[in-house]
Amino acid sequence: MLTYIVTFKPDCSDAEMQKAKQGIIDAGGKITNEYSLIRGFSCEVPEVHMMTFQNNPYVENVEQDMEVTIQ
Repeated sequence: MLTYIVTFKPDCSDAEMQKAKQGIIDAGGKITNEYSLIRGFSCEVPEVHMMTFQNNPYVENVEQDMEVTIQ
C-alpha cells in the first residue's frame, strides 16, 4: 500500500469528508493522519483504489506522500 495526502476544496462538507474517509476504509485502507490547518488527511490505501478518490468532485488534490529533501 502507498501513502497519499488528500486535500479537499473549501466548500466540502464534513459529511462528504467523512464519506471519503469511510470509502478508504472500505477499500482496505486506513487513515494515518488528519490535518487541522488544511481540510484533508493522509491515508494508506491500495493504489488501484486511489483513482476513485481523485475523481471525487470535493477533492482538491491527491498526491503520494514521500520524503522530501533539499540539497
